[in-house]
Amino acid sequence: MEVYYTLGVGFAEPVYQGALAIEFNGRGIGYVREPVLEVAYKGVRLDKTFRPDFICYGQVIVELKAQYRLTGIDEAQILNYLRITNMHVGLLMNFGARPKLEWSRYVI
Repeated sequence: MEVYYTLGVGFAEPVYQGALAIEFNGRGIGYVREPVLEVAYKGVRLDKTFRPDFICYGQVIVELKAQYRLTGIDEAQILNYLRITNMHVGLLMNFGARPKLEWSRYVI
């Protein structure tokens, strides 16, 4: 919320990602920024990799957007991240929404 209230809307996603990393550091939140996630099919690693914006505390995926509204594609993206990591909690945050920060929590 602090990032949204300080910067408002209109910036590209990397700006919000950098600001959120500053907030995480200042609040002592452990995170990895843009970790590489590999995908396997029937035990065989595929060439395609994915990069969520953050994994916090080693167990929560945080995916950022800066667009007018969230879509089903955005939801599918975070659910796929959760599936390939075997993690159970994800946050999808949209800094481009008006009049307030749009976010959804996913638990699988």
